Amino acid sequence: MALALYGPDGFYSTTGRAGRRGDFLTSPEVGPLFGTVLAQFCDEVWHNVGEPSDFTIIDAGAGPGTLARSILAADPLCLKNGKYVAVEVSQQQRSQHPEGIQSVAMMPTHVENGVVIANELLDNLPFELWVYDDGWKEAYVVSSGEGFSEVLMNKPIPTCLPTRAPLGSRAPVQRAAGEWLRSSLQSLNKGSIVVIDYCTALTAEVASMPWREWLRTYTGHNKGAHYLKDIGQQDITTQVIIDQLSEVREPDSVRSQSQFLQLLGIDDLVAEGKRLWEESASSPTLAAMKMRSRVSEAEALLDPTGLGNFTVLEWRIR
Repeated sequence: MALALYGPDGFYSTTGRAGRRGDFLTSPEVGPLFGTVLAQFCDEVWHNVGEPSDFTIIDAGAGPGTLARSILAADPLCLKNGKYVAVEVSQQQRSQHPEGIQSVAMMPTHVENGVVIANELLDNLPFELWVYDDGWKEAYVVSSGEGFSEVLMNKPIPTCLPTRAPLGSRAPVQRAAGEWLRSSLQSLNKGSIVVIDYCTALTAEVASMPWREWLRTYTGHNKGAHYLKDIGQQDITTQVIIDQLSEVREPDSVRSQSQFLQLLGIDDLVAEGKRLWEESASSPTLAAMKMRSRVSEAEALLDPTGLGNFTVLEWRIR
């Protein structure tokens, strides 16, 4: 997975990207409203830790910087004397980051006060693939010269896997996601870590699903091929399993994206947009048209069958 996504010819190292002209759509690409709401969340965290002058927003898995642009445009108070750090492994993606931020390839090792935002990051981290074949076995990927295939091997069985499962069941064991969370918790002294992704509560629940429902590929806004095909030409993504992250530390809150955004006042922002549009409807400006777009953006972000059904996990550090 690391090779297919971030290797020299990997998907994100070459042409792969989010956006309407890319391969898939995430919340920041819907429009600036998502970043505006998250800017308010960052200000709330900043206020809760005493409004320090050294506050840092860490955008983990920043891609081409779409979320960064929206948050910066919202002009949050926490950045008056603070800084925005966009973390992105792919140099090709980092080359598109906006000015006014710190663009890096690795997560900071120490942040005194701040918020870490990981929007659709953990689903792209490499994971172990386990298959139930008269007991759980780990699937290793091997190259035959003509392509890739799986080889099942007996290994010590992770405790997160159910004791029994139907023959052929598959499940991810997300050690890299757990290590990312552990490292982030250790590096942040005060603030919050927010993970936004498509999540499933229990590993056992994923093991009972058809595996193509939780291990997915995308290219050009369409479902892609088998994950061992078209290496470097498609995104590979997985459900994020909450009980595995909870082994590192239980999240302080688990909400749907719809609930999270509504708690942060997205409805008020939409109402403000409607009012400003109506006031300038006779001679609309570009700013007014952007306000009007908040209505359709909110519909997409809150859609219970789409982005609104994403899960928002928060860990607070005080």
